[in-house]
Amino acid sequence: MRSVFRPSFGRVMTVVFAGLGAVALVMTLISDGSRAALLLAPWDALAVGLVWAIYWRPEVAVDDGGVRVVNVLRTIDLPWPSIQRIDTKWALTLFTHYGKVTAWAAPAPGGLASRMAGRHDLKGLPESTFGPGDSIRPGDLPGSPSGSAALVVRRRWEELRDAGHLDDPKIEFEAPPSFWHYRTILVGAVLVLLGLLSSVLA
Repeated sequence: MRSVFRPSFGRVMTVVFAGLGAVALVMTLISDGSRAALLLAPWDALAVGLVWAIYWRPEVAVDDGGVRVVNVLRTIDLPWPSIQRIDTKWALTLFTHYGKVTAWAAPAPGGLASRMAGRHDLKGLPESTFGPGDSIRPGDLPGSPSGSAALVVRRRWEELRDAGHLDDPKIEFEAPPSFWHYRTILVGAVLVLLGLLSSVLA
């Protein structure tokens, strides 16, 4: 079974921002003409694309093979045997055989969220969520982006650990399987060049 975490706030923000970008382009076309709209278009598309890359695309996917962390410019696949510890101080962070991997899609909330959390929020959380004296970080609260993602990761990780599958971890790869989002980088670079060109022609 595969579980995918994407914060809904990021998707709403992307749709709203795309709508505002379209409105700005149409208003420019109406008030200043097609030339002005064409000059604005690359910067408009770049801004919407950045919001999409930062807030829509990132995700954390959990399945039987491990955890896939999709960040802004890079996707990293972490097999379960490589994961050593799960943390949420600033965001969902996986400490692994390969080093530390932070999930852009799962930032931790502010301190206010922890003060507002009641004990009922903490029932049924995995054992590895709690620190000394049953303390819990704001980033582990189930309703937060980091807490929701960490809950899914920890449950699967603890199931494998308790079943003994992680007692003698065998690391198959010297580095985690990963790939850069070359198309996103390329499109962004092209839009910047077009925007600079439009500024020169303005």
